Amino acid sequence: MPEINYLFVAVAAIVPSILGAIYYGPLFEKQWLSSLGKTKEEMVPSNMGLTYGLALVMAFIVAFFLKLNIELTHKEVSEAGEMVFGSFHTFKHGALHGVMTACVLVVPVLVSSSLFQKMSGKNIILNAIFWILCFAIMGGILDQWA
Repeated sequence: MPEINYLFVAVAAIVPSILGAIYYGPLFEKQWLSSLGKTKEEMVPSNMGLTYGLALVMAFIVAFFLKLNIELTHKEVSEAGEMVFGSFHTFKHGALHGVMTACVLVVPVLVSSSLFQKMSGKNIILNAIFWILCFAIMGGILDQWA
């Protein structure tokens, strides 16, 4: 098992909350609400603590396994025959892994479930871009520091 710095996994887990507040707030709030056909008031969670708490737990799980993915993709064997985890450990390298993971795992699931929920194309694109950005930033943090 690679060594994992859980402090930075926790930092990476906060990324969706912070980015979401900006992305679905000042940047694209009108477009997002329009794509849902909802008002700002309708989107307020009925139980904020539970909603944001569960979202943070899910983001921690994502960050942990994204870190494992980055490290296990770059395992090497030393001359002594021992496994060595040899990631490049740069922000750009981790961001690349984050984008690739989002594009091959997250976006297909998001698009598939959104189609069955009859979400608009605009909503699907907004959400896909959001998660690609989240995974890029999370992957960058995790490869650089965790």
